[in-house]
Amino acid sequence: MSAPKALGLGDPSVLAIGQVLQALGADATHGLSSQEAERRLAEHGPNELRGVPPVATWRRMLAQFQDPLVYLLLAAIAIALGAWAIEGFEGWPLDALVIAAVVLVNGLLGYAQQARAADAVAALARMTAVTSAVVRDGQTLRVPSAELVPGDLLALGEGDAVGADARLLQAASLRVLEASLTGESEAVLKGVAQLAGTSALGDRLDMVFKGTAVAQGTGHAIVTATGMQTEMGAIAEMLEATVEAPTPLSVEVARIGRMLGIAVVLIAAVVVTTILSISEIRSAADVIAVLLLGVSLAVAAVPEGLPAILSVVLAMGVQRMARQNAIVKNLSSVETLGAASVICTDKTGTLTRAEMTIERVMTASGSARITGEGYAPLGRVEHEGAAVTAGPLRDELTVVLSGGSLAGDARLHQDAGGTWSIHGDPTEAAFLVAERKMGLTELRRQRFARIGEIPFTSERKMMSTIERDHAHDDQIVVITKGAPDVLLGHCSRARVGMEVVALDEALRAGILADVESLSDAALRTLAVAYRPLTAQEDPSATQSHERLERDLIYVGTVGIIDPPRAGAAEAIGQALRAGIRVIMITGDHPRTASRIAADLGIVGPGATALTGLELDALDDAAFAAALRRTSVFARVAPAHKLRIVAALQADGSVVAMTGDGVNDAPALKAADIGIAMGVTGTEVTKEAARMILVDDNFATIVAAVREGRGIFDSIRKALRYLLSSNMGEVLTVFLGVVGAGMLGLVGSGGGGAGDGGTVVLPLLATQILWINLITDSGPALAMGVDPPTDDVMARKPRGRAERVIDARMWSGVVQIGLVMALTTLLTIDLFLPGGMVEGSDDLATTRTAGFTVLVLAQLFNCFNARSDSKSAFSHLFVNRWLWGAVALSALLQVAVVHLGFLNLAFGTAPLSFDEWLVCIAMASAVLWYSELRKLVVRFLGRFVRRPLRASIDASQPVQR
Repeated sequence: MSAPKALGLGDPSVLAIGQVLQALGADATHGLSSQEAERRLAEHGPNELRGVPPVATWRRMLAQFQDPLVYLLLAAIAIALGAWAIEGFEGWPLDALVIAAVVLVNGLLGYAQQARAADAVAALARMTAVTSAVVRDGQTLRVPSAELVPGDLLALGEGDAVGADARLLQAASLRVLEASLTGESEAVLKGVAQLAGTSALGDRLDMVFKGTAVAQGTGHAIVTATGMQTEMGAIAEMLEATVEAPTPLSVEVARIGRMLGIAVVLIAAVVVTTILSISEIRSAADVIAVLLLGVSLAVAAVPEGLPAILSVVLAMGVQRMARQNAIVKNLSSVETLGAASVICTDKTGTLTRAEMTIERVMTASGSARITGEGYAPLGRVEHEGAAVTAGPLRDELTVVLSGGSLAGDARLHQDAGGTWSIHGDPTEAAFLVAERKMGLTELRRQRFARIGEIPFTSERKMMSTIERDHAHDDQIVVITKGAPDVLLGHCSRARVGMEVVALDEALRAGILADVESLSDAALRTLAVAYRPLTAQEDPSATQSHERLERDLIYVGTVGIIDPPRAGAAEAIGQALRAGIRVIMITGDHPRTASRIAADLGIVGPGATALTGLELDALDDAAFAAALRRTSVFARVAPAHKLRIVAALQADGSVVAMTGDGVNDAPALKAADIGIAMGVTGTEVTKEAARMILVDDNFATIVAAVREGRGIFDSIRKALRYLLSSNMGEVLTVFLGVVGAGMLGLVGSGGGGAGDGGTVVLPLLATQILWINLITDSGPALAMGVDPPTDDVMARKPRGRAERVIDARMWSGVVQIGLVMALTTLLTIDLFLPGGMVEGSDDLATTRTAGFTVLVLAQLFNCFNARSDSKSAFSHLFVNRWLWGAVALSALLQVAVVHLGFLNLAFGTAPLSFDEWLVCIAMASAVLWYSELRKLVVRFLGRFVRRPLRASIDASQPVQR
């Protein structure tokens, strides 16, 4: 229930002022007493939005370990410790310690990143409390906005932040910036007249709302709602009720963790059962040896490096994004942008600058275009592509721009850092900027002095100032600015160059045609006129505005727009090239939204927008159909944005939502990734978002998409490498046991499962753990930072249902794992006597050769895994980290083969130079097989690429 309804008000915008005062027990002159304000504060509570309780540090740390992959690793630690206990606690449980270290480092990385993001978000928050001017006990004083109560009498002035929802009692030229709440880019003119019926939020002209700001004028208003009962509070309630969807990556990693957990148990059970069934078990020691091998295989099958790789890859992506002015609050959110198939973006302040700019000026002598955007006075005034020179057009432009600057109260200034900003109405400031581009500012300041003013009113739709013209013997001039159609009715003459002529029908028709042309271009129009007063006229009689605002001289009309951001069109073009659909969702006027969307390339020329009222009339099926063909939505409410996001997600899209206003927050939270603006964004929006753009630059989103796609590629490379390598280890042991007779792995070999006719294991448990240690760490991490092997922005987005490990990858993993196992076992057969190929080496040397081949095969596999289709020799030396990791792993393998104490620990024996050459040659079979496989993939890909391209083009939505 909203506060007004709770107080028996209903909708205060449709009530008379007296009814509102009576219902609230308020005084329109003296305000509440201090005692009554204190009582109401105790009754209604602080005027604050309900905050999210802070999460304890230990809970945030614990949350880093709540992941299926981590659960799997914790189980592996427990099993390894159990095996260590069965062995009588001999030595150190190195495998358990290594896995524990990986888990701990992974948790610390995730916690550190979230802490850094939280600090960065806090740094963006405003450091000063907002205050409000309020009348209490008949005195005007400033109090913290948190202490406002229903019934308080607000005193509103230019530049004030509106502290609560309130019904206006008085308004003098009051304009309020409501973009953060409604998306309306222009300041809204307010009045006190009650509305005939309930209207949309942006059309409640007799109300002001918490979180908005006064751009111009003054007013008094009675507070009707505070805290969570305000319109901003209603959005906050909606935000609390919105469920934050898990990122696609977190969903996929959880699925992989569950799948690997089941696979590990099955693998270990099958291998142990097979060995026990075909081996001659003579003692408990034999059973323990077999169980230890099963545990080692289970640990080997788990890619324990994966959580650390994910954290490191994502953390490095976050750091790169931070350097590009994007703060990512959650690690996996970086990758989510890479999966985005739709970007739903707000217009005002996101695609546009939120800085009103005069784009065109129409006068009797022609039209001029003013270049440059925003408040920085950089640009020039052009006519037909060339700078305007001396002549009638320049004379008229001078009067229009300087006259518009005089007939306003905004101020333009430059800070010490060179940044230009305004104070006051952005539309009025647009005249100041354009005037400065023509170099007229100082001349106008020296020439004119204001001596009076006729404020803007909604009834007159005009504002006039009375100026003393020092250049013409201090003659008094009235200068008027207003709506062209209204102002034209007050004019009888027109300015043509330096001459004043009668405003005949031809001139009048030309002016109206100019206005229509500007309106068709979605430009807001304002006109400027003036009149020198006669000596008999009293310039102080501003109350009799009809006497002064008559017989005016019409000078010209300006077209104003909130221009697109620099780089926004290019960024949207890159997004479209990447197969990402861009949808504009705004509370602004449909015509303006369509114009900006067309300018940026979101839609084609002539496309129309759907409004919130039109969306309300659609059922779910019609809504989904409209969403597929429409890319511009205007005059929408927060509920519409939520519905749009939900419909897109239901249609299989991965949705990124950008915005800066409070009205964007629920949709940001519901989207797969919400992106808030850091400069213009409200604190509520930043809290709801998963990513914050520090510089409010839409182009940064495209960089984030590229980063996300690159990260996804890196994760797939690491998975391809880890799983195929681990598959090689598992298949080596399994096939070695099953084919022991063929390989000569049956006999009385020490270190086997037993004596006599028992099966001799191809690898020892310690050797398997060693392989896991040196190949699942350094090389896998280096794989995670491998640069993309192709243009990631030339692909279409992957589907929501597309797996990180798809059928094609699984096929490659099994094939490479099988090749590793076969080459390892073939090497064992070459060295060991009694198999298919008669060898002459002892078991220790044979095992060492097989062990070395498997390690080297995995190191060769590092280069294979960089791409599923491109040759390993393509861009071979771009990743120096990978070469360093491979070199280090190779040196460690040499050490374990040739250092005596490691020979004892791992059951190895030194190899000769020739034996090393054999091992390298056998291990390289993995590389050559992969190259042959990729050649076939590329060959087949040529035949499917063209039909696939056609299907992609056909799947693009029709732009309305």
